[in-house]
Amino acid sequence: MSFNDDEQIISTQDSGSKPIPITPGRVQLVSIHNNMVPLEKSKLRVMLEITGGGSTNDRPGLDLVAVLDVSGSMGGEKIAKVKTAMLFMIYKLSPIDRLSVVTFESGAKRLCPLRQITENSQKELENLINGLNASGGTNITAGLQTGLKVINDRSLSGGRSVGIMLMSDGEQNVGGDAAKVPVGNVPVHTFGFGTDQDPVVLKAIADNSIEGTFSEVQNTANLSIAFSQCLAGLLTRVVEDLKLTITRCGDESKIQQVIAGSYPQSKNDTTGSRTVTFGSLYAKEVRKVIVDLLLSPAEQERGAGVLEISYS
Repeated sequence: MSFNDDEQIISTQDSGSKPIPITPGRVQLVSIHNNMVPLEKSKLRVMLEITGGGSTNDRPGLDLVAVLDVSGSMGGEKIAKVKTAMLFMIYKLSPIDRLSVVTFESGAKRLCPLRQITENSQKELENLINGLNASGGTNITAGLQTGLKVINDRSLSGGRSVGIMLMSDGEQNVGGDAAKVPVGNVPVHTFGFGTDQDPVVLKAIADNSIEGTFSEVQNTANLSIAFSQCLAGLLTRVVEDLKLTITRCGDESKIQQVIAGSYPQSKNDTTGSRTVTFGSLYAKEVRKVIVDLLLSPAEQERGAGVLEISYS
């Protein structure tokens, strides 16, 4: 069964700007380095700072899937906290955003396709959430796979941001190990509910995804903070799939190493270029990259380009 029945975005008076490709001002790039080096063969360290623009007025629309544990172990206070979190989410999203709800117990079920956030859909989603009841086993694998399918099967995907928020007590007892489900490039944010939660699988799921986070929700105060911070991050994302490519300039230089923390790097052996994949960049967020160059000797003082930098 395909989940390509996601709602199309209909412009409303308060919908804000439509999702657009990367534009000047969304990302600022600054290079910090010495402008003078010796004539003999020498080393040069370059620090690159990439900063997300401060304005989110033209942020991409968000396609968010809430994957909710409604198994028997989530009864009572836990399911009540899930409902509180979901109602908060529904009324924080804007008309450029879409929300789908997936529930799981012994199996998984998509309760609604990706729905554009409007006054009407907010009321319908609220009724959907208030009607949730807890029963059955806990098949986190099925829930996560269904949530990913909602994202991957979308008919409208261009220029849109994505995310999954998975809420559970982590006590999986049906299906395979959810920590082994490949999530690709979809950020998965997990929330562990209750003082008796099992954080191991939920943390592993978040760690498997780019930019995924795990939060423990043991009381109402924790819930408000964790949920607010996660949703604020999703709604201040200024670009996605950000990549920085660093290329030497002819025979003037050679790239010795690129230091970019834990972000993945790839190398083009033909051009000698290195590409760092950052994923998403948020408003006012700063990413730093250090490049160590070996410069060729020169017979006399002159100007030279030693590094080409581009991002997309």
